[in-house]
Amino acid sequence: MKTATLTTPAPQEKQPVLQFDAIADARPERDPYPYILTSGALSPTIASALNQDFPDITKNGYLPLSLLNRKGMFDALLNDLEGPEIAALLSDKLGLELRDKPRMITVRKWSAGNDGRIHNDGEAKICTSLIYLNETWPEGDAGRLRVLRNKDSFDSTAAEVPPTFGTFFAFARTENSWHGHKPFTGERRVIQTTWLRSWEDFERKDKRGRFSFFLKRLIGSSY
Repeated sequence: MKTATLTTPAPQEKQPVLQFDAIADARPERDPYPYILTSGALSPTIASALNQDFPDITKNGYLPLSLLNRKGMFDALLNDLEGPEIAALLSDKLGLELRDKPRMITVRKWSAGNDGRIHNDGEAKICTSLIYLNETWPEGDAGRLRVLRNKDSFDSTAAEVPPTFGTFFAFARTENSWHGHKPFTGERRVIQTTWLRSWEDFERKDKRGRFSFFLKRLIGSSY
């Protein structure tokens, strides 16, 4: 008499949330510094779930992941941003080596009117990527990040980054990687991933981000 055997179904591989093909297809730019810009890095079908799982942030500025609650679709997207594929893609696209570098992920929900001033990142940063999560955005140029040719004026714009859902922008830090956006006050959802030179730089920036958050909470800064 034959006995039945039970088979355990193989675990299904998780599908990525990031649309890596869209990033892979982005054309690398070199003027005025290395960057890529693409839309469609997230499927519109996940917009509702992703925004529902987005953390309830009440302060302006970028907050480190260590201060935030991860769940659902938001956590799935973070897993992609923490994984090896995005580091390999950007290494190839931007002519960098990011695969062995520490990365820091920070999250913003609110912008204040004094955010976005023209600046260049410090030498501790090698590369920064931004993925935007706003389902709609008002007309006009407020809050739209600009790739700039110099530090003096927004009129030196080489490219403009719409902060709409699924827009992905990444750039190499150079001596002239000027960027910023015109003032915007309100909700502006974005996840920033920064690759750093060393774990010492990571620890220093993480402590600074935590201190900034607790200082804002202490003085009651809104947004």
